[in-house]
Amino acid sequence: MKVLVIGSGGREHALVWSILQSPAAPEVVCAPGNAGIAAIARCVPVDIKDLSSLLSVTMAEQPDLTVIGPELPLSLGLVDELTLRGYRVFGPTRAAAMLETSKAFAKQFMQRHNLPTAGYAVCHSLEEIDEALTHFTTPVVVKADGLAAGKGVAICDSKEIARTAAQEMLNGRLLGSRQPAVVLEEFLTGDEVSLLVLSDGERVLPLAPARDYKRIGENNTGPNTGGMGAYSTNTLLEPEMVDWLVAHIAQPAIDGMAAEGTPFRGVLYCGLMMTARGPMLLEFNARFGDPETEAILPRIEVRGEHRGLLEALDAAAAGRLASDQLAWKRQPSITVIAASAGYPGSFSAGHPITGLDEVARMEDVVVFHAGTARSEGAVVTSGGRVLAVTALGETLRQAQQRAYAAIDAIQFQGKYCRRDIARQSLEDVTL
Repeated sequence: MKVLVIGSGGREHALVWSILQSPAAPEVVCAPGNAGIAAIARCVPVDIKDLSSLLSVTMAEQPDLTVIGPELPLSLGLVDELTLRGYRVFGPTRAAAMLETSKAFAKQFMQRHNLPTAGYAVCHSLEEIDEALTHFTTPVVVKADGLAAGKGVAICDSKEIARTAAQEMLNGRLLGSRQPAVVLEEFLTGDEVSLLVLSDGERVLPLAPARDYKRIGENNTGPNTGGMGAYSTNTLLEPEMVDWLVAHIAQPAIDGMAAEGTPFRGVLYCGLMMTARGPMLLEFNARFGDPETEAILPRIEVRGEHRGLLEALDAAAAGRLASDQLAWKRQPSITVIAASAGYPGSFSAGHPITGLDEVARMEDVVVFHAGTARSEGAVVTSGGRVLAVTALGETLRQAQQRAYAAIDAIQFQGKYCRRDIARQSLEDVTL
C-alpha cells in the first residue's frame, strides 16, 4: 500500500512514523517533508499553499491513500478535488473544514446543535465590537475568524485591550492579513483537554486524550504559539467522561455536519475546558493537533487485530471505521518542543543541530522534526518550532525525565523550551 502524507512539520513526522509501524509495510511518501521525515520516508517537493501543485504531486505519486496534515490544504479544497479524481483521502472537504477555518461558523454550528460552549458574539466592524463588549465581563477572549497558525487568540484583561486586539485582527495589523470577522468570547476557567476523534462521516473513534501548552512562557505566560508541548495519560479523562464527550459533543457534531449536507470525514479535534459547569467546547480543528499528535500517536499499540494508525485512517477514509480499531499503551507520554529563540516572533534559521544521534539511542524516546532542513550534509534549523521530543515512561514523571534528558542532549544556537510541561499534573499527583 502506498501512502502520501501532505505536510512538513512535527505532526506530519509523527504521522509518517506511526503509519510505518503498520505490519502491512506500506510505502510512505511525504510532500514536502523535512530532514527528519527524509530519514524514514521519501520526500518530494510541493508548494503547500498552491492547490495545483498539491494536485500534481498526488497524481504523479498515485497513492492508495492520501493523508493531509495541515489545515491550509483543507481550506483550499484539496480533499474535494482529489475525491473528484477518484483518490481515497483522509481529511474533510472544504465545507466540512469550516469547523476550523471559520471560528464564526464553528460557534454558530455549536449553538445550532446545542453543543456546550462559551457565550460569544460575532463582529464584523468596530461598531459591532463596541456594542458587543457591553455584554461581556473581563477578561474577554478575542478570536480571529480565519486561519492564524494557532496565533489568532488573545486573552484580554480589559475591554480596551480587547477592542484594540479585535480591531487589529479586522484590519490585518495583528496577524498580517485582514479577518472577515472576529469572535468575542466569554473567558472560561478550568483544565484544558484535547480530545481527538477519527470519523468516517457517521461513526467516531476517540483517540487517547492529551493536554497541550500554547503560551510561549512557563506558567502559561506570554503570547500564544502553535504549541510548546503536550502530554497524554490515561488519567487525563476517566473512561466514563470520554464516553460522555463522545455521546454529547463528538458524535452530535458529526451528526450535525451530516444533517447540514457537509459530512465530516477525517479527524475532529475537540478543544475542551473542563469547567465547574461541566465540559465546554473551546474550538474545533479539522486535522490532527500539533503537538498533541506527537504525544498521542506513540501510545498506539500495534498488536493482534489492532493493526495501527494506517488501518484506522484507511477505514475512516473508506467509510468503515470500527469502534475498536485502535489499542493503547498504558504508559503516559510527554512531548517537549525545542524552539528557536525569538519564536513566535522573528527568529533566525540555518543553525546546525547536534545530539540527535545520542538521543536516538535513548530508551522510549523519539524525536519528531518540526522545522528542520539539510544543509551541506548537516541537519539545521528552518522554523520557529524545531523539534518535538517525545518520551514514554512507566509513570508520567519518568516520561518527563526522559524527555528533558533528551532535550538537554540536543543543541542548536538559540534553543528554547518550556521546563514546566506536565509539571502541574505531577504536583497534583504528589498532593
